[in-house]
Amino acid sequence: MAKKYIDIMDTSFRDGFQSVFGGRVLMEDFFPALEAAKEAGINHFEFGGGARFQSLFFYLRENAFEMMDRFREIVGPEANLQILARGINTVMLDTASREMIDLFAKLFAKHGTTTVRNFDALNDVRNLEYSGQCIKKHGMNHEVVVTMMDLPPGCEGAHDVPFYEKVLRQILDSGIEFDSVAFKDASGTSNPNKVYETIKMARKLLGEDVHLRLHTHETAGVSVACYLAALEGGANGIDLAAAPVSGGTAQPDILTLMHATKGTEYDLGGLELQKIRKYESVFKECLKDYFIPPEATQVNPIIPFAPMPGGALTANTQMMRDAGNLEKFDEVIEAMTEVVERGGYGTSVTPVSQFYWQQAYANVMFGPWKQIAPGYGRMVLGYFGRTPVEPDPEIVKLASEKLGLEPTTENPLDIADRDPAKSIEHWKKVLEEEGLETTEENIFIAASCDKKGIAFLKGEGPLMVRKISEMEKECNEGEAMAGNYTVVVDGKKYSVQVAEGDAEIQVSEAPAGGADEKPTAVVKEHEKGAVEIRSQTPGNVWKIIKNPGDPVEEGEVIMILEAMKMEIDIAAPQAGTIASIDVKVNDAVEDGQLLATLK
Repeated sequence: MAKKYIDIMDTSFRDGFQSVFGGRVLMEDFFPALEAAKEAGINHFEFGGGARFQSLFFYLRENAFEMMDRFREIVGPEANLQILARGINTVMLDTASREMIDLFAKLFAKHGTTTVRNFDALNDVRNLEYSGQCIKKHGMNHEVVVTMMDLPPGCEGAHDVPFYEKVLRQILDSGIEFDSVAFKDASGTSNPNKVYETIKMARKLLGEDVHLRLHTHETAGVSVACYLAALEGGANGIDLAAAPVSGGTAQPDILTLMHATKGTEYDLGGLELQKIRKYESVFKECLKDYFIPPEATQVNPIIPFAPMPGGALTANTQMMRDAGNLEKFDEVIEAMTEVVERGGYGTSVTPVSQFYWQQAYANVMFGPWKQIAPGYGRMVLGYFGRTPVEPDPEIVKLASEKLGLEPTTENPLDIADRDPAKSIEHWKKVLEEEGLETTEENIFIAASCDKKGIAFLKGEGPLMVRKISEMEKECNEGEAMAGNYTVVVDGKKYSVQVAEGDAEIQVSEAPAGGADEKPTAVVKEHEKGAVEIRSQTPGNVWKIIKNPGDPVEEGEVIMILEAMKMEIDIAAPQAGTIASIDVKVNDAVEDGQLLATLK
């Protein structure tokens, strides 16, 4: 009896890179591994989209469109090259206008894309309709998606088999044209029994001819069981990665699933063991100089209760590592449970996963619900579409007050179309003012990456790749070690001043700060102002609103920091007059650093 052929998509070069390195892998470093993957017989790759689109412009000084073109050249014209798109966000950071969604589809088709996996984190089918039309219009395959996760204990009303059936029926009733259907669990939290029942339901509803896939991560440790359950339920395809970017926060390894399906009726893409082993050997050699964060290779048993996607987890921990507050990671993950429970059960996948993370981070750093992360607030208010269940009314009211926005049920695309800053004409003018070419690619780069896209196009973008050789070089250079550092010992922060040469190392207790304390207002005599206002989190000064001499009321915003991809309001702890502003726009600030004083 012939075995059932299972299509394997190799996610190493998109989701694998995103999950392990935050997307920061240079193309010249991984292209030899891509050649090896082709030689191993792999013909279906995830090669772009998602957060991997921006990461090239933000951190690598590379053009994502050029990378896609070169990827296609290596694998040849017959390979199925797939990207990940976020419905009405496409690969952008916010809801796109209709003309930007069409431009996205046009450009990704032009630069070698075969298939677009198209999802909406809220499972609001309206958000898949226009993007799906554009994908098909420009000649690509449309893989429509239902997003999955398990809810924290005690939660109900969504993310069970009846809910997924309802979403799938809405897709069918909407008339969206699609070529395949995927169930996507970015957090890897769905339990195997639910996966089996969901895939079985979908197979019955769709019939035998529709290509049906499951995507998951190993973050919670159940991915292999979920894939076996999906195959048993009738799936035609699964997503796997190759070491060293497999397991942990990414997809399970190709070799692992080949082993798990031994003696079964499933043929994993006709792949051969020794060829895959050779491919992985080449891949490991290509990436041997890249720093792999320890959390990227681990299974975290708390993730099912606080669903942090593998693809976003390391990006956030790396930001915390850079900011010097990684010791707060476990607290932020714990805080995600309440954020999910009260936020309407949007699936924890980009951008909603980032909203969850930012709100949890704010709750830990500034106290529960003292601040509302803008993305989270706009989500519960309806600006990204309908959440699966109604958010907590108290949180909706708080978000409305904090953000100055009324709740809405309007189609997010109509809102986006009214925004001049989301038009092609707007970004043409921006490029012209900067003296840059107004090609369609440049327009999309600028629109999707904003100031960082402009910096890239002007040749001013940073190169931020974490390589072991560079880290060792910095550690071996004495001048690189000089400066002020904050270290944590047994949960207590200390400020460490390291000087060059034989000077003594000065250690003192760092300024207090954290979730249990108010926005620090410390009264001192005979200094700038009687009341000091200090930062409660590392970040960068994004905007200064008040100047010395300006009167302020209690709670009035003085400046805004950017931290962990969110805006942090710095408010006056009491009424008074601004005596001093002690930072400048774009300054990097540390936890506890003096920002301003009042009198």
